[in-house]
Amino acid sequence: MNNLFSRWKDGLSRTSKAAFGQIASILGTSEITSDTWDDLEALLLQADLGIETAASVLDSLKRTTRAQGLIRANELLAALRQELRARLATPPALTLNHKPSIILVVGVNGSGKTTTIAKLAARYHNEGRKILLGAADTFRAAAMDQLQVWGDRLRVEVVAGAFESDPGAVAFNAVQAGVARSVDIVLIDTAGRLHTRFNLMEELKKVNRVVGKALPGAPHEVWLVLDATIGQNALQQARAFKTAVNVTGVILSKLDSSARGGMAFAIQRELGLPILFAGLGEKSEDLQPFDPDAFVDGILSNT
Repeated sequence: MNNLFSRWKDGLSRTSKAAFGQIASILGTSEITSDTWDDLEALLLQADLGIETAASVLDSLKRTTRAQGLIRANELLAALRQELRARLATPPALTLNHKPSIILVVGVNGSGKTTTIAKLAARYHNEGRKILLGAADTFRAAAMDQLQVWGDRLRVEVVAGAFESDPGAVAFNAVQAGVARSVDIVLIDTAGRLHTRFNLMEELKKVNRVVGKALPGAPHEVWLVLDATIGQNALQQARAFKTAVNVTGVILSKLDSSARGGMAFAIQRELGLPILFAGLGEKSEDLQPFDPDAFVDGILSNT
């Protein structure tokens, strides 16, 4: 358990040091003043909670201050911790009971999508599940090669097509192969695409539909990989993908490289999507199921 907490603390160290680590100086022993609230607001915005989420947190803290009769600024820390935790939903249990369970993984270019899929494959493989990978990112040869390397390493079958071939056909074949091989989980990689490119988003919708034709009811999950280093810009991406393909959950990648971990609160507030996993490092075991308590403790570890 200590090792797990250490992993979260280390993975969130940049967010903690860059923003929340300043709480100690803001919330000193002085009385709570208007400057206290201004400084705290600036800190929350710096951590990338976003304007609306930061304002909501402050309003709630002010109500708590009045209700509990808090006078000293340092008394706000426990209230802030409680307020932040209350804004992160505990992710639902991922039962993945369908056989096979089809998971479509989407995201923009450079989000860490293919690497995340490889880490998911390693996690489920280590749990004893039979995995198949679909390399439907046919427009980037490196993505197909990367999945094949992981497939060879894990002794997991990879269904791929020719470079620049129809991604829908690859996804269709991957689902059919998963059914024929009686695997437990099919993870389908898709081409990274800018959420502002209409034609590319339409193509993603097509892949989503094709998967449903290959297996009625599929995909059973659509997971969006968001790069934590881009902060609030990820919200626009998430809205577009959620509309296009009914995203069911978010994976935050590169949290260890980001000082903008506060975006997690904005995602919960504005999108209502569960955060399922968090990328806390480069190793496969650094992709961890999202733990709201560990997350809050991690970002506040320098206070």
